[in-house]
Amino acid sequence: MSPFNITFLVTIFLSLFFPTLGQVDPTLSRPKSQTLSYIESSCNGTLYRELCIRSLSKFASTNEIDGPQHLAHVALSISLARAIHTKNYLVGVSKELDAINNLNNNNNNNNDRKKRREYQTIQDCVTQLSDSVDQLSQSIKELRRMNNKSRSTINDDFLWHINNVETWVSTALTDASSCVYAFPGHRMSKRTASIRGKAMNVAQVTSNALAFIHKYMEAATRNTKP
Repeated sequence: MSPFNITFLVTIFLSLFFPTLGQVDPTLSRPKSQTLSYIESSCNGTLYRELCIRSLSKFASTNEIDGPQHLAHVALSISLARAIHTKNYLVGVSKELDAINNLNNNNNNNNDRKKRREYQTIQDCVTQLSDSVDQLSQSIKELRRMNNKSRSTINDDFLWHINNVETWVSTALTDASSCVYAFPGHRMSKRTASIRGKAMNVAQVTSNALAFIHKYMEAATRNTKP
């Protein structure tokens, strides 16, 4: 999937889950240069700053990033889009390997055994990334529930929702990271290196999204203190 299609998919997620987020208060509008500065500043607290800036800067227009809540929404949508793309890619590779394994079912040479092990590893990754997709989808739905309530209402119910989001995103990160660690970091085939790279990208954008959830949660907690 091309970067354009990833961006398009993220935009679809935002319009479906957060239809009011595009309705920015004119008093909060800022020039694109200021929005980019805001993104760069926000990305300073993430583990993968350059990736953070690169992925979010596509949405740096006056009516697309209007604060930390929206920033968390966009980051999660990017993570979900990447997870779906990578899972679908792995499903395709898995089908190809399955067909090859069926043709060579009676062979037991080293190359065929290696392909069967690779197939099983990919199958495990499909399961892990499917779990990531489910967890991220749940997180986005939970944020939508929060968005449907007053943004100024910071109470136990709000904190319960955002704790759910934090838990689900953390689990999605663990699942994506498990897929990365399933592949060796050296002497990999081109296909294996591509799979590992895609899974690593999912893990990294999810890590960045989790950082924004933490920031949002910390700000909300501070606002509840007397």
